[in-house]
Amino acid sequence: MSQAEESDVRWMEEALRLATLGRYTVSPNPMVGAVVVVNGAIVGRGFHAKTGEPHAEIHAIRDAGSYAKGADLVVTLEPCCHHGRTPPCTEAIIRAGIKRVVVGATDPNPQVSGAGVAHLRAAGIDVVSGVCEAASRILNVAFEKWMKTRRPWIILKAGASLDGRIAVGDGTSQWITGPAARHHVHRLRASVDAILVGANTAVMDDPRLTVRDVSPLFEGAQQPEDPYRVIVDSQLRLPPNARCLVGKGAIVATSCEPASDRWAALESKGATLWHLPQEDGQVDLPGLMSRLGSNEAFKTTSVLVEGGGILAASLLRHDLVDELTLFMAPRLLGGDGIPMVGALGLSHPHDSLAWRFVDVAMCGTDVQLRAIRVRS
Repeated sequence: MSQAEESDVRWMEEALRLATLGRYTVSPNPMVGAVVVVNGAIVGRGFHAKTGEPHAEIHAIRDAGSYAKGADLVVTLEPCCHHGRTPPCTEAIIRAGIKRVVVGATDPNPQVSGAGVAHLRAAGIDVVSGVCEAASRILNVAFEKWMKTRRPWIILKAGASLDGRIAVGDGTSQWITGPAARHHVHRLRASVDAILVGANTAVMDDPRLTVRDVSPLFEGAQQPEDPYRVIVDSQLRLPPNARCLVGKGAIVATSCEPASDRWAALESKGATLWHLPQEDGQVDLPGLMSRLGSNEAFKTTSVLVEGGGILAASLLRHDLVDELTLFMAPRLLGGDGIPMVGALGLSHPHDSLAWRFVDVAMCGTDVQLRAIRVRS
């Protein structure tokens, strides 16, 4: 690797760090960071902070001021070249006199996807693409999937013992994992658009499914908002006084007909009810994911699945899960405990779903494992 390439990687790593500051606030837009570099020094920094506000490149150029002319711009995602909520970033880059642009990943938005780089090159700007591309893409896997399929990125979360149990035989689960893992779950909640649980979890545990004790990631930001709560309840077992219905943004996906008294009772509490067809006695989960991703009122690019084993197995059987985030506690609960995942009906190990570990880390006394679904 040449000295110039090493410098590009170093500046891109700083841009990637800046991009993560928008994790709680930018959806459905991607996280993007940018730096302006002159003579081996950063003179401007920026990141995309909120949908509808200026993009990372604009903030970095403004921060650099007059130093932007003749400088390098390093940005984690290809600059946009179309009019959306904000004007094209490529035009601002050209006007600022930037001479060289280093790009992490191509924008999956079909309105951009290569056109942003082409626009800059047509203006005589030197463009280098693909620097730290893997890291740039994994930062926005949810946005990329949503752009290409209009379905959300599905994260299956579980707190389990070393032998994969999420509760003892009578269903008691508080607490298998430690406080550090539980706090990290709240940060996960803050970073997604929706939380998904099954009726069993909603009825038995009566969770709030809100974000608590999570600090903003940058100065001036508001407290992270609660994600939508989505409860899969084919028979409308959820009581109207369930804590997950408190506040706005509760969706109940059901196969019950709208004319029922239970439907009206939940609507009276502010819940939005979606009628979906049954599939093998359960709510049509692929249909639910498509509706979440395409519904304008509940535009959803990412979903965190929090329970329980039956719902997890249903999602896995449909191959809907894109990511696993597991917190493994140093405990053994034994064969009479409730498994993390219900029956999958496999007849051979080769029929199992394949995953790739992307992160293994200590989380207090527990181990956090993160894996991405490998699809051929």
